[in-house]
Amino acid sequence: MRSVRARAALGATLVVAVALVAAGLAVILVLRGNLTDRADLEAEVAAREVAGQLALDVPYPDLDLGDEDTHPVRVTDEDGRVVAVSDDLEAITGAGSSQVVPDPSATAPGGGEHGRGGSVGEDDDDEAGDDGDDGRDRPARGEVSSDEPDITDGTATVDGDRADYRFATVEATTSEGVTLTVQAGAPLAAEQEAVRSVRDAMLAGLPALLLLVAAVTWLVTRRALRPVEGIRGELAAITASQDLRRRVPEPGSRDEIARLARTTNETLTALEESVERQRRFVADASHELRSPIASLRTQLEVGAAHPELLDVDGAVADTVRLQALAADLLLLARLDAGERPARAVLDLGALVREEVSQRTCDRIPVTVSVAEGEALEAGGSRGQLARVVGNLLDNAGRHAESSVTVAVTAGRGRVRVAVTDDGTGVPEDERERIFERFVRLDDARSRDDGGAGLGLAIARDVATRHGGTLTVGTAPGGGAVFTLELPAASTAA
Repeated sequence: MRSVRARAALGATLVVAVALVAAGLAVILVLRGNLTDRADLEAEVAAREVAGQLALDVPYPDLDLGDEDTHPVRVTDEDGRVVAVSDDLEAITGAGSSQVVPDPSATAPGGGEHGRGGSVGEDDDDEAGDDGDDGRDRPARGEVSSDEPDITDGTATVDGDRADYRFATVEATTSEGVTLTVQAGAPLAAEQEAVRSVRDAMLAGLPALLLLVAAVTWLVTRRALRPVEGIRGELAAITASQDLRRRVPEPGSRDEIARLARTTNETLTALEESVERQRRFVADASHELRSPIASLRTQLEVGAAHPELLDVDGAVADTVRLQALAADLLLLARLDAGERPARAVLDLGALVREEVSQRTCDRIPVTVSVAEGEALEAGGSRGQLARVVGNLLDNAGRHAESSVTVAVTAGRGRVRVAVTDDGTGVPEDERERIFERFVRLDDARSRDDGGAGLGLAIARDVATRHGGTLTVGTAPGGGAVFTLELPAASTAA
């Protein structure tokens, strides 16, 4: 039962079995009810035919009791005495008194003799019963009762054959005011035989039908899940080979399995890109670290051999650069690990002013413009957002010719920090690539001036994790403008 196909086949079979059993029971009950109603109607018709004759004062011996083999009839008077009975009726149960022998003391309508007789019934109750008064309205003289007949279950022995019957009881009153009770039966043999035949047919066909349902479900499920096995096998092969360039097969259908295959391939593509980006990151980081480390080692070796040639300033500069690069790599590693920034409400105008005031060695002074009377608060990590502003100012100072400006504004639930320089700007086809790690444009490849190519990558990652954006465009007077947008504190809350 660990197989989806087996569970699906078993589940479908059980559901169909329950449905078929319920439907079969319903069919049998409806069939039995209809056939029983038919027997009730036959018994009532037979009883009313005899009752009609009694209402017309037909003598008991002259009564036409109809098909006595199919519809046995017994007529009793007000005292419960049998006055007429079918010739072949030998015994009766379930219809009140079991007596089937006409009483000699009974007088026929108009003074005639008593009706036809039979033998004494073989029943546990041998005493003559009295129908008594059940509260029903008796018919007027010379009429048949219009009330619904009493219907009872019982048995009757006709010409030696005992069978189940439905008995209908109808009252009739002669012109002399004598109330007679007519009981006529209708056999249930046809109903029982029909129900038995339907039941046997259902029981015979149920196993074959369930087997067919199980087989069809198994085959359909196996065909539907065949692409899943292909996807699983290809994923196993990809895991074993570690070749993320491979893709799982996508079926031509447009069902859930096809969407699963497409999503799996999209996941593999994202995973391949992530692994490739990680490999490039490690290679670029190794390259960037190797240069300052090699330079520092060379200076130390020269200083050890010739102390008078030791370039202390150069060694300190390489150490500082190495320390900054290590800090950048550590921050990127934390960002890649999904570290969530601390949430605090910050005034970006004050943050920019503070960051600019601490920059005393910039080649070009920075001009700050902060919108007055506007809410410039945003939520996030003070250290990381200060790092973004610092990286943008470093980038602007590296490329500006004579001016760098910072403008802090707000609007539409966003707070914006725009850093503008009057340099050569960023070519349109390079505006996304400059945010990649270790990417430096041709005029910024100098190790001393161009940096490691991580500043803008860090700035965008931090902005994204704060729910904001970082974009680059062309300044109105030429040059580049980097725009940092963050949700306002009220919107973020």
